Amino acid sequence: MEIPRLLDGRLKFRHLILVDALSRQGTVVGAAAELHVTQPAATRSLHELEDILGVPLFERRPRGVTATIFGEAFTQHARAVLAQLTQAGRHVTELADADRGTVVVGTHLAGSNVLLPRAIAGIKRKRPYLTVVVREASPEALLLELEAGRVDFVVGRLTAPSDERMVRRKLYDESVELVVRAGHPLVGQQHVELAELVDLPWILPGAATVLRREIEEFFSRHGLALPPNRVETTSFLTVRQLLLETDVVAVLPSLIIRDDTRLVGLRVPLDPIGHSVGLTMSAARTLSPSAQALIKSLEDIAGDMAPRGARGEHDGGAPGETSEDVPGHTAGYRADQ
Repeated sequence: MEIPRLLDGRLKFRHLILVDALSRQGTVVGAAAELHVTQPAATRSLHELEDILGVPLFERRPRGVTATIFGEAFTQHARAVLAQLTQAGRHVTELADADRGTVVVGTHLAGSNVLLPRAIAGIKRKRPYLTVVVREASPEALLLELEAGRVDFVVGRLTAPSDERMVRRKLYDESVELVVRAGHPLVGQQHVELAELVDLPWILPGAATVLRREIEEFFSRHGLALPPNRVETTSFLTVRQLLLETDVVAVLPSLIIRDDTRLVGLRVPLDPIGHSVGLTMSAARTLSPSAQALIKSLEDIAGDMAPRGARGEHDGGAPGETSEDVPGHTAGYRADQ
């Protein structure tokens, strides 16, 4: 098979943007709407790209499109190119004005409640004109955003080791608790059995999350089914408001109730459920000075959240891996300093 000539002028940036949108949306209509073009224009661009590459990138189905093995491979490269261009634009901006810049951080429940807000407050005291953009979504969606360069890094629960695509760096370990409002009827009881809670309303993380699977296994070990009266969400604002206004029981990271006297943990141990909170970064990109500055602030804040020595390790990373292996970090810049 002849290698496609991708630098002969036929390949356009709109082709790269299109395959990224198609992969995420799953339909030509959805991709066209996201890119503000007509459906025929999107279809025409896809045909152009497939002609350039000489292979089918997506299978057309009644309910949308599905990437072929060629489509999956090319989409990964397209996202890497788009990410590098986005990074180049930010780098030039920061060189033109060293006191300004933009860092885009993705987060989900484990990182959004205490760690990230405090880190942002800390960096804004030093660099008030630095713009911090926070994008909250599921871990799976954030990984796609990270691959495409739409976020610089993700802070939240670590669920996989570092690999050739992603570098994952632990900041601290955190336990998980059953949380209720301070005025809940169960508050103050010395002995609360899990079976007593099944008929209460609950808030659980979404079915696709690792924590949800761990909770399901926890109930199964105790011979219980999941509570039938439940809300499923990873939105911290939704969780907190429901906790404050109802008698719901929520499964949350312990740090959430550390500084909020309105929320209380029940005396129902959830061992061995727990997790490591840390950073997920692209192994292929160098972090901008702004992103590095926010990471330094995150590390400083994380130092107050975990016992000494429980930080600075990779969750499943290679033995001996240090911050020198993290994209954009300078030699000697360690988490435990």
